Amino acid sequence: MKPVVILQHEASQGPGILLDHLRQQAIDHVLIDPCAEGAAPANARDYRGIIVLGSNHCANEQLHWIDEERCLLQSAVRHDIPVLGHCFGAQMLARALGAAVWRNPWPNIGWSEVRITPCAQKLMDLPAQATIFNWHYDSFDIPASARRTMIGKHCLNKGFVHGRQWAFQGHLEVTADSVRRWCGDGHDELLQARGPAVQSEAQILERLPRYIDQLHAMALRTYKAWTDQLDKPISISCSSTSATLKRFRLKSDQYLHMQL
Repeated sequence: MKPVVILQHEASQGPGILLDHLRQQAIDHVLIDPCAEGAAPANARDYRGIIVLGSNHCANEQLHWIDEERCLLQSAVRHDIPVLGHCFGAQMLARALGAAVWRNPWPNIGWSEVRITPCAQKLMDLPAQATIFNWHYDSFDIPASARRTMIGKHCLNKGFVHGRQWAFQGHLEVTADSVRRWCGDGHDELLQARGPAVQSEAQILERLPRYIDQLHAMALRTYKAWTDQLDKPISISCSSTSATLKRFRLKSDQYLHMQL
């Protein structure tokens, strides 16, 4: 059987608990670093599924490997190969589907709550809200052919689904060790970051024991739902997302003035 390919771009942003899940499910996988190698795989049909992790790069950067990675994801969409994008990976999937990636009004770093649409609750076996880990500066438009799945207070578009291609503007995969390592590597960055959605290193680490177990539980349900449909088509529609979004009472002027 073909393997799942994991595209990892930074040493500190590995597959974490997602790798544990793949191993527990005996799903063959290969790990590739397009950033270090300067190139991405060319043919999506070589793989059972494609997982794209985070990166310190922006999805809009004009780099050869980013262009190749976008082409790989476009090939995956054309051939209905399942994709799972995290943060940068979500932005790359959005671009592959023709949506814009743009600078969010402020950085989103640390733990934050997301609301989960009824469609995503059913599709991924998730609760109505959850706390996830974030470290990003950019956001994306929801592709025209996709549906929003997660909604954030300081970043509206926290996730979408497009058939068997799923995107999360955040990190479900992190472990306690990887969060600590990320904070250590990003110590100077955290000292400079500013905004209502930015937490300090001390705040991130203080909240780590409170949130990591529930994040793992959420991640494993999500990953199981994604791997369960690696070899079969999606049958759940998210067409009701726009209507249900109006019923969410999000405490942000950004959403109160948004045309839904």
